[in-house]
Amino acid sequence: MTVDLAQLFSLYHDSLVRMLYRRTGDRDRAEDLAQETFARAVTAPPENPRPWLFAVALNLVREDGRKAVRQGRRLELLRNEDVEPAPRPDVEFDRNETTAAVRAALMSLGDRDREALLLRAEGFSYDEIAATLGLARGAVGTTLARARRRMVEAYRNRNRGEHVASG
Repeated sequence: MTVDLAQLFSLYHDSLVRMLYRRTGDRDRAEDLAQETFARAVTAPPENPRPWLFAVALNLVREDGRKAVRQGRRLELLRNEDVEPAPRPDVEFDRNETTAAVRAALMSLGDRDREALLLRAEGFSYDEIAATLGLARGAVGTTLARARRRMVEAYRNRNRGEHVASG
């Protein structure tokens, strides 16, 4: 099968970077990981490109995270690169607080739950999520429902000043 890398790039790059940014919190790192993902598509052309690309990208994120832990680095959770005029300070504060709370709730989930939610947010079907994460198709609905429940719980607990583990 011949893979047109330019076509894959135009179809999936923006979505892939968006998901990687949500996963890493670092726009530059998301771009780097997306480029590495497409580079791997050149050397090992995928038969089912969308799930393959996202699975490779998620594996690269996990690998990157393990490297960061080994090297004692801290990943940046939030990076503000607004080009538009800055909103009022109170609006910006509220938005940053909400973003931080959602990101913290998302990061409190296990990898599989977090990745399932991020893939669903990118419009993946249950079949694509199953193929990307190596799940049985029947397990996707359960995984998503559990992940949503845990995320809502973590978000609510954070807003009450509690930790999920203490509940």
